[in-house]
Amino acid sequence: MNPFTLLIIYFTIFSGPMVTMLSSSFFLMWIGLEMNLLAIIPLMINKSNPRSMEASTKYFITQATASMIFLMSVILNYKQMGLWTFQPQTNSLTMTLIFISLSIKLGLSPFHAWLPEVTQGIPLKTGLLLLTWQKVAPMTILFQIHQSIDTRIMISSAIISVLVGAWGGLNQTQTRKIMAYSSISHMGWMISILPYNPSFTIINLIIYTMLTLAIFLILHPHSFSSIKTMSLLWNKAPILLPVMAMILLSTGGLPPLTGFMPKWLIVTELLKNNNPIMASIMATAALINLFFYTRLIYSTSLTIFPTNNNSKMYIQQSSNKMYFTLTPMIILGTLTLPLSSLAL
Repeated sequence: MNPFTLLIIYFTIFSGPMVTMLSSSFFLMWIGLEMNLLAIIPLMINKSNPRSMEASTKYFITQATASMIFLMSVILNYKQMGLWTFQPQTNSLTMTLIFISLSIKLGLSPFHAWLPEVTQGIPLKTGLLLLTWQKVAPMTILFQIHQSIDTRIMISSAIISVLVGAWGGLNQTQTRKIMAYSSISHMGWMISILPYNPSFTIINLIIYTMLTLAIFLILHPHSFSSIKTMSLLWNKAPILLPVMAMILLSTGGLPPLTGFMPKWLIVTELLKNNNPIMASIMATAALINLFFYTRLIYSTSLTIFPTNNNSKMYIQQSSNKMYFTLTPMIILGTLTLPLSSLAL
C-alpha cells in the first residue's frame, strides 16, 4: 500500500477515538466512531483473499448496525430533551439502546459472535488494533454514561461475557481466536466493575492493552497463527520461551504478576458491594482462562510437534528481528503488581 495512504489511514484510526474522547456532544462521538470504523477496513483487506474479504464484510455489517443503533438513540434523546448530550432524565429505553450498540462494538456477549471470526480472518497487526485501540472509543462513552444505564443489564452482560470468553477459548487452536475470546472475557471484567468503581475499569483496560500488545509483538514477527506453529518458538527464538510464559500467565491473572492486579481489585470491590456470587463466578471463569493460557505454554515450551528436519535448522540462522517495544511491555506487564497499593 502507498505510504502516504497508510499515513492517512493510521492518522484517522488514531484521531477517531481522540475525537470521541474529547467531545461533549454525542453526535461528534458518533463521528469519531465512524472514523474508526471506516479507517480500519482498508487494513483488513490490504492482503486481499477470500478470508480477509469475508472478515471485513462481517466487521462492516456489525459495526454499521451498532452505529445505526447509536445514532438512533442520540436522535431519540434529542427529540425528547432537545440536547445532544444525555441527561439523568433521559428515557431508560434510549440508554439501553446505547448500551446495546456499544456492546456490539466492544464484542460483549451476547453480541460477541463476530469478534473471533473477524480476528481470525485478518492479519496479526490489524488484529492487534482491533483488540486494543478499537476498544478505547466505546469504552470512553460507557465510562461517561454508566450511571444512567441499568446496573442489572451491565452485570448480566459482564457475567455472560466472562463465561463465554472462558468456555469459548478452551477448544481453540488458532492464536487469533484465542486472543479474541480473551478480549471478550477481559471486556466482561471491565464492564462488571463499571457501576461500582469506574477507575478500576481504566486500570484493567490499560493492563489488558499492555499484555495484548506484548503477546502480539511475539506472534507477529514469527507469524505464529496456531498452537502448532508456536511450538517452533524454541527453535526460532529460545529467549522468548520464558517471556511468553510470563506474559500468558500474567494475562491469565496469576499472582504475583501484573495481570493479577485488576482481577484482585475488581473481586475486592465486588465483595465490598455485596456481590459475592458474581465475584465467585468471575473468579472461577478466570481459572478456565488460565487453563487455556497454560495449554499454550505447554505446547510452546514442553512439547515438540512432529516436524520435518529442515525446521530444526532455524536455530542456526541469526535472527535480525528487533524487540525494542517488547522489553518495556514485558516489564510493565509482569512486574508492576506492587503498584496496586496506589489504586486502593
